[in-house]
Amino acid sequence: MQINDKKINSLFYYWLITSFIMVFIMIVVGGLTRLTNSGLSITEWELFTGILPPTSFETWKEYFSLYKEIPQYYLLNEEMTLEEFKIIFYWEYIHRILGRLIGLFFLIPLIYFYFKNKINKKYLLSSSIVLFLIITQGIVGWYMVESGLVNKVSVSHYRLSLHLSMALIIISLLFWNILNFKEQKNKAFYENKKKNYFYYFLIFLILLQIIFGAFVSGLDAGKIYQTWPLMNLNYFPDDVKIYHFNDFSNFENHGLVQFYHRNLAYIITLSLIIYGIYIFKNNIHKLKKPFYLILFILFIQIFLGITTLLSGLNIYLASAHQVCSVLLMLCAINLYYCYIK
Repeated sequence: MQINDKKINSLFYYWLITSFIMVFIMIVVGGLTRLTNSGLSITEWELFTGILPPTSFETWKEYFSLYKEIPQYYLLNEEMTLEEFKIIFYWEYIHRILGRLIGLFFLIPLIYFYFKNKINKKYLLSSSIVLFLIITQGIVGWYMVESGLVNKVSVSHYRLSLHLSMALIIISLLFWNILNFKEQKNKAFYENKKKNYFYYFLIFLILLQIIFGAFVSGLDAGKIYQTWPLMNLNYFPDDVKIYHFNDFSNFENHGLVQFYHRNLAYIITLSLIIYGIYIFKNNIHKLKKPFYLILFILFIQIFLGITTLLSGLNIYLASAHQVCSVLLMLCAINLYYCYIK
């Protein structure tokens, strides 16, 4: 009986890890789908259809004709050929197929573990929350795509940031569940303790930075200022005019959005350096390794952000920059997990 229980627990642990890897790959593919402007290539939700890609010339023509009806085609891509359309189609197709696979891979084993009644109910509850978010993410994904089908050549940057934030929450919950299950603990993420609030602040800052990164991506705001450390010749973008306090929250302004994205990076760096001094001054041994890790990822992220900008938004650098932002969030969560008892 104990051997069987051990097998079930081991299976549950590897299921969590595999789910985590699949969601991570999904985020990478989603980022590349955005960077290649492929997200609007499939103009219908196709909840129960579209499992197989087009297999005939007629089907390809049908998909292409639907794409020709949206602004992105007739305003930006009017000279696109069918072969070129197939490239952006496959990016979105892979993105959607991965979403379906993740949903099924998470749902079916979770039902199995539930009826086996061998896994701690607290772990199953947290996994059920993840499943709910995965299903919700599919709806949010279509809500995002829908915003680019009428009157726009791309999706709403607000909806894009919501879609990305949901993905981050899902992968963060999975990561927390993996840490808890590995340590056979049930640490709660939130506890109303003063000493915890630095970590909440840090995680919030990183999430906010990723949201502004999505704004920059959604608006193509990286194209307007491609110099560093100054924005052309100024610290503050010269195309931004502030006449009222509300102008500071104009998230439609490309220069202002990029300015916030840059400066959030500086605030995160300064916060971590100050906290690093605190760790070494107080010789908190258990936090040294996770601190080294997050600092290493942070500097890679900054390097990738700068080189992406200076390269004229090289797609590979931009993708690596997004991937690194996810790693930075996970490192912050790991630092917090190592801190709490």
